[in-house]
Amino acid sequence: MDERIQKYEDKMKKTLSSLESELATIRAGRANPHILDKLTVDYYGAPTPLQQVANITVPEARMIQIQPWESSLIKGIEKAILTSDLGLNPSNDGKVIRLVFPELTEERRKELVKDVKKKGEASKVAVRNIRRDANDAFKKLAKQDVSEDEIKELEDKIQKSTDKYIKEVDAAVDAKSKEIMTV
Repeated sequence: MDERIQKYEDKMKKTLSSLESELATIRAGRANPHILDKLTVDYYGAPTPLQQVANITVPEARMIQIQPWESSLIKGIEKAILTSDLGLNPSNDGKVIRLVFPELTEERRKELVKDVKKKGEASKVAVRNIRRDANDAFKKLAKQDVSEDEIKELEDKIQKSTDKYIKEVDAAVDAKSKEIMTV
């Protein structure tokens, strides 16, 4: 593939993977350990990702179990969960922390789907901005003795990439929306 197109294609790929990781953190009624990906815990003065200080398991469909490697971390982990925007109340027995996911209401599901669509729209805008940057760069090539046909070809290729990634963004949004609305 043309390296002039490749760097923009890579940016589009990053936009899509960023959206996918963001969507993974949205809870959809079932317990998904990825909703904890953004949480950090104070570990000897350094903010450390939760996955690096505890074992996270899903023993049941609507429960996450967090087993810290040091029992002294339990309070810090609970505090991180309570101050996050997860809306979950942790319970602990001194050794493990359990997060029980309540059944989502119809209203909450619709709110989550709206949020997912908003994130999808933002990703599509990002992809289109990358296309615009690419087209601007291609227009500048005209000053460097690149034929109009070649520039037109580059613009067509970047448009095809844009269409492909927008379709993938839509697919990711639809899949997540379906997952959220499934009771």
